[in-house]
Amino acid sequence: MPNFLRIGVLQKNVSGYTSKAWCIRRTGSTIFLKWGAVEVQGIGDRRKVYWTRFQEKTIRCRTEQRANDYAKAAIAKRRNHRYEPLKGSIATRRRSAAGGPELKQALATILFVDIVQSTEKAARLGDARWAQVMSHYYVAVRNQLKALRGKEVVTTGDGLLATFKAPDAGVRCATAIREAVRTLGLEIRVGLHAGEHKVSGTEVIGLAFHIGARVAAKASPGEVLVSGAVKDLMQPSEVTFKERGVHQLKGVPGRWRLYRVEHGPDARVAKRRG
Repeated sequence: MPNFLRIGVLQKNVSGYTSKAWCIRRTGSTIFLKWGAVEVQGIGDRRKVYWTRFQEKTIRCRTEQRANDYAKAAIAKRRNHRYEPLKGSIATRRRSAAGGPELKQALATILFVDIVQSTEKAARLGDARWAQVMSHYYVAVRNQLKALRGKEVVTTGDGLLATFKAPDAGVRCATAIREAVRTLGLEIRVGLHAGEHKVSGTEVIGLAFHIGARVAAKASPGEVLVSGAVKDLMQPSEVTFKERGVHQLKGVPGRWRLYRVEHGPDARVAKRRG
């Protein structure tokens, strides 16, 4: 049974991006599924795909015919969602000699982008048209990340997680993405947080990433919200903030003061750099 990699515009000729993969295997009347985030290195025949995080599921179909029908339907569905078959297997990053991952401490500004009302838009446009819109969406987002030296960590459906070494670059990128995707008829909400996290190969671990996602969830359509940690790290600049009050972030201890980016650098700056 094949492995599948989700692709977007231009990705066939690009190395070093993150995407999603999906695998299916049938043994008799049992189906084994595996899906999750991957990193793609290299292009063409030299391309290597590595799991960064994944989930697994076993489905018992009772009969081989049912299992075969299930597999065929699942594969057809993935083909309709811009997945391409992979010729080779998907590898898992090697662990350290001690048996565990090699963890390194890092400090970053974390950006989380989410499309507003994506389910409703997908239902209205249909699968084929929505797939085209999403391809253009990811091209627009990655152009801004490249222009401002952001590092894509993972895509989560219609969301994207990225990191920046400097908070002002993260804020610039957030406002630039917001303007860029509006040309596609999309509105986003963005959250930014600054904090420490652990790095193990291509995998990142830490509460800071969850906080960034929770900050984004508090944003209104078209709004860029930052935590107090981001605001405190910003140097005096043309960026101004408006306080949005103190909030409880779901699953995160304590209460957090959030700020809306009220006035930021011209988004066209990032477009010219790209």
